[in-house]
Amino acid sequence: MTNGPSTVRTSQPSAGTGGTDNTAAGVEPQPWTKAFAAKTPEAFAAAFSEDVTLEATALTRPINGRDNVKVVMAGASAIYESLQFTQQTTDGDRTYLEWQATGMGGQAMFGVTVLTTAEDGRIRHVAIHHRPLGALLLFSATLGDALDGTIDRSAFHTR
Repeated sequence: MTNGPSTVRTSQPSAGTGGTDNTAAGVEPQPWTKAFAAKTPEAFAAAFSEDVTLEATALTRPINGRDNVKVVMAGASAIYESLQFTQQTTDGDRTYLEWQATGMGGQAMFGVTVLTTAEDGRIRHVAIHHRPLGALLLFSATLGDALDGTIDRSAFHTR
């Protein structure tokens, strides 16, 4: 939480890319975007606080703790065939990232991710919002199938 007036930084996409293959020009590469490029549990773990919480429209309940969230996010990142972060706004301890993706045989998806950071700069809360609904439900079921036996299946929508 910040005190006093906040500074809002906003970036808009333009031709070319930002510092990584998955960021549009003007979107700052950061541990979150780099973890999506790496698609590994270790890359996600490095970005998270020990007590991170993940909430998402693709989940039926929050996922808590670095060990669980890194597994879910690595599994989710593997489903995307392409993903680009297209716009970014930061206000205090929150960063808002708009993105577009394809997955599951070319299914188009769009969304917004809200990242809240702790004082040490690590992510302590993630809220991911997918659209459209059909792609969201398929994504959730696919992720649940991929993580079956690792993360309780009841955390995901079913087909």
